[in-house]
Amino acid sequence: MQMEKIEHQCQVLVIGAGAAGLTLALRLADQSDIIVLSKSNLSEGSTYYAQGGIAAVYDENDSVESHVQDTLIAGAGLCSEKAVRFTAENARASLETLISYGVPFDKETTPDGDERFHLTREGGHSHRRILHAADATGKAVQNTLNNATKQHANIRVLERYNAVDLITGAKLGDNASDKRVYGAYVWNRNTEQVEVIKANVVVLATGGASKVYQYTSNPDVASGDGIAMAWRAGCRVANMEFNQFHPTSLFHADAQNFLLTEALRGEGAYLRRPDGSRFMPEYDERAELAPRDIVARAIDKEMKRLGADSMFLDISHKDKAFIKKHFPTIYRRCRMLGIKMHEQPMPVVPAAHYTCGGVKTDLNGKTDLDNLYAVGEVAYTGLHGANRMASNSLLECLVFAESAAKHIQKHDYHQAESAVIPVWDESKVSDSDEAVIIQHNWHELRLFMWDYVGIVRTNKRLERAMRRIELLQQEVQEYYSHFRVSNNLLELRNLLDVSELIVRSAISRKESRGLHYNQDYPKTKSRSKPTVLTPDNCPINFAD
Repeated sequence: MQMEKIEHQCQVLVIGAGAAGLTLALRLADQSDIIVLSKSNLSEGSTYYAQGGIAAVYDENDSVESHVQDTLIAGAGLCSEKAVRFTAENARASLETLISYGVPFDKETTPDGDERFHLTREGGHSHRRILHAADATGKAVQNTLNNATKQHANIRVLERYNAVDLITGAKLGDNASDKRVYGAYVWNRNTEQVEVIKANVVVLATGGASKVYQYTSNPDVASGDGIAMAWRAGCRVANMEFNQFHPTSLFHADAQNFLLTEALRGEGAYLRRPDGSRFMPEYDERAELAPRDIVARAIDKEMKRLGADSMFLDISHKDKAFIKKHFPTIYRRCRMLGIKMHEQPMPVVPAAHYTCGGVKTDLNGKTDLDNLYAVGEVAYTGLHGANRMASNSLLECLVFAESAAKHIQKHDYHQAESAVIPVWDESKVSDSDEAVIIQHNWHELRLFMWDYVGIVRTNKRLERAMRRIELLQQEVQEYYSHFRVSNNLLELRNLLDVSELIVRSAISRKESRGLHYNQDYPKTKSRSKPTVLTPDNCPINFAD
């Protein structure tokens, strides 16, 4: 059936409505007509659920150089120092922009009676430099940006829309070398119809891909859509083997995806075995404040060694009033589940949390394709290296959204107006009566990715995962060719593409470094480079 063509047009299309996407949209809105695509409701993204905070140098005893060095150390020798320094140097200015929108970061009174931001400390940081809004910083940031966006006449937000694929010049005509992006096909979840959005500039701000794993702290929308679309369109991706597992996800049947922020450990919480003994000092001299990769592997090892369902996070030695003041969201949630965190330890397990790799960009957020940018977790900027340091993620969103916006403003993009984009053709497809196939493949993928490509890997597990991915890709491609699109089909297609990228990258790294630990290569090489995958037949090379 040939559908009626519904076509939108704008100067800038922002795919993703979290901190990165909305910051960029607001930065450009006075000069540009903008459409923001939100896959679900406007608040349903990873930003909203971020607890910890945003790192920046505000303490007079701290320094940008210290922030740089801490990040480089956490990144296990694989960060781009240029990207790290760029981020740290622009951190405070980006925070000030966010503050100007009205984000209510916590403050405290100094002994002299002055008011200043309350700064906390998290793993990997040598100083207190985390601005936060209690233990629900992401919620405060998202709500503030949402309100600012709704007040701007030049920003149109389309909620419950999935991006399907980028529209490049190569797809529109006979010129295979035309790498310009003209817009995107999008699926309206409200009408279940594919529409066209023509845009002079497209910005990917779709977040990460942690939904590829069975257990994740991320919301349902984190299915690697931007990474997969950019890859299919011809962009390089980098460092996809480095998936961060947050060490402390609450282990409770009624609390899936609920994190216990790293700030708990920053404020003195201990990790304990079921018998009450601490174990982190045995793994790292920084104990509970070691970087996340070290803490997650330690918890995973102790659970397997002891045959335990979980380890425990204990802050009960702190005053109840202190806990309720600094961690009100966690306190209330635990009480609802029958856990009194001021009296007892909380059961925890690691969960997939953050995608350190992504679409390769420069410091302006530019990708390999003309008129296409990527900002936030979807992008690989070189900031995180082999392991992201706590509270650098929202910071990256802000800094690179500002940088990309400035770069877009300097360039006069007009190519989309004259482009003729064909309607989405559904004349040869039908509604599926076998949705169970998608559900089965969906669960199979996430389970074997957890088992074979998780916190600890082996060559055999990775090869087994690749064989299963290739089989599922064949099934899904055949399904995609014969039936109308759906949310689960689109997400499964993207997750399979991302899974392939993760496994290919992991197989290529013949060492253990940061978040990538392979039992067959337990040592870390003296020198290493980022893994870069190129779409043409997927060759692997290593960045300079």
